[in-house]
Amino acid sequence: MPEIHADASPETKTLLPHEAQVTHTEVMRIFEAFKEANDARLAEIERRAGDVVTEEKLARIDRALDERLARLDRLALEARRPGLAPERRESRTGSTEHKAAFEAYIRSGETSGLRSLETRAMSVGSGPDGGYLAPPEIETTVTQRLAALSPIRAIAGIRQVSGATFKRPFAKTGPATGWVGETAARAQTDSPVLAEQVFPAMELYAMPAATQTLIDDAAVDLESWIAGEVETVFAEQEGAAFVAGDGVNKPTGFLTQTLVANSAWEWGKIGFTVTGAASAFPEDDPADVLFDLIYALKAGFRQNGRFVMNRKTQAVVRKMKDASGAYVWSPPAQAGGTAGLFTFPVTEAEDMPDIGAGTTPIAFGDFRRGYLVVDRLGLRILRDPYSAKPYVLFYTTKRVGGGVADYDAIKLLKVAA
Repeated sequence: MPEIHADASPETKTLLPHEAQVTHTEVMRIFEAFKEANDARLAEIERRAGDVVTEEKLARIDRALDERLARLDRLALEARRPGLAPERRESRTGSTEHKAAFEAYIRSGETSGLRSLETRAMSVGSGPDGGYLAPPEIETTVTQRLAALSPIRAIAGIRQVSGATFKRPFAKTGPATGWVGETAARAQTDSPVLAEQVFPAMELYAMPAATQTLIDDAAVDLESWIAGEVETVFAEQEGAAFVAGDGVNKPTGFLTQTLVANSAWEWGKIGFTVTGAASAFPEDDPADVLFDLIYALKAGFRQNGRFVMNRKTQAVVRKMKDASGAYVWSPPAQAGGTAGLFTFPVTEAEDMPDIGAGTTPIAFGDFRRGYLVVDRLGLRILRDPYSAKPYVLFYTTKRVGGGVADYDAIKLLKVAA
């Protein structure tokens, strides 16, 4: 049980251990040192007298800040991970029977109990790939942990479905409407142009291995062990697909959509602004290009906007100042919070590209409305004691899809002149 301290905020009292509070304090202290070192570097550049020692000092402080931020993120994730409480597992109708049958299958390969509970084919796509539905508690736990670990899932819209595909009608032109007097004739309106968006749920798998000794140990909670083994690999695969997936047997990422200059934006494409420099941010007033990106988004989306970038890009942005000389990047206001950029939260997604010619290293938008993650209900596990003797493999599959839901809700910053 995490230790609770009176100085924690209401949001963190029940979530974060005291270690996170200490780490957050270190982050704030290191960021102050970072600002001092960066100010000295900028002053030397203005005097045309760059000091190698100052550059090295700034790089060391920058690395220390990254390490503390990564540690703080890890502590926050660990605190948000739900456990598999036995009393909750026993509470649902039929849960005890399913749990007992599933545990017998996992530990010994006994399938009679689960077969009596499942009377239809074991897999949607092909029977031989089979498997048995895990108890709902394991599926819920994996999904909740993915929401904490997978950066895009944590900020996107989520829809759970029972079929293989989710279809969503969308009015590209908006509803037919207009102003009219109380007794005036109503002019005929144009019919709305409807489009159908299709989000297929693709199969994602992981195959953790265990020794028979681990399986035979009654003290080991195998359900929790399986959930812990698959959560990280699922999150890594999802994160890459939601950002840059090509849609072939995986979700479609928002970076793989057709990109156009924001002035020429139309439905079905993602608009972008440019840095004004061929391979980096401009040397003069680099923060101004971030303002251009922010205001490329409509006000209705901007109020819920957030930045998405990887850690290397964030390290570059961290050195920027606005016209008044204030740093545009700010560390988390509290332990468990997120860094900010012009008061907008920053989501760190390592699958975003680095800064380079022609890349799009920064995204800004209302991802809750702009990107949709589709989860098909059901987590299946197939026990395989033959393929990797003496280990037992647990072929675990879930079905997930994703794609852009509103092309006007996400904008990109492209490194280009």
